[in-house]
Amino acid sequence: MLAVVRIRGRVGVRKEVEDTLRMLRLKRINHCVVLPDTPSYRGMLMKVKDYVAFGKLDFETFLELLRRRGRLVGERKLDEESVKETGFNTIEELAEAIYHGKVRMADVRNLKPVFRLHPPSKGHKSIKKHYPRGSLGDWGEGIADLIRRMV
Repeated sequence: MLAVVRIRGRVGVRKEVEDTLRMLRLKRINHCVVLPDTPSYRGMLMKVKDYVAFGKLDFETFLELLRRRGRLVGERKLDEESVKETGFNTIEELAEAIYHGKVRMADVRNLKPVFRLHPPSKGHKSIKKHYPRGSLGDWGEGIADLIRRMV
């Protein structure tokens, strides 16, 4: 699975890049989506690499993201009681099904596919340079560190 976080804003963005960001559901800064690692999504990420940070997401970080930032329709927080509306019994069961590709995030009932994150603690290195000197582009396994700072 890939985690994608929008780092830069909308001003001065080319139309085709803006359309790709909209297709990825990244409309605002500090929004995060979780995507399957497919060639088509990789191509979309290469097009928007100057506006987002992305990388491989591990299960523990994904579980923490769901617990702390998961939302249901109506802006209700995803907790152990409300997770039953999605058709699963626990948050761990939901996270495992999504992470291992048994269900897609878009197919889970009432679950919002976008996570709204805080700005990272201690800030970004640079929003104009690519990783490791800046915060843009492919972070690989290091994306978990960025997401933990933003949750």
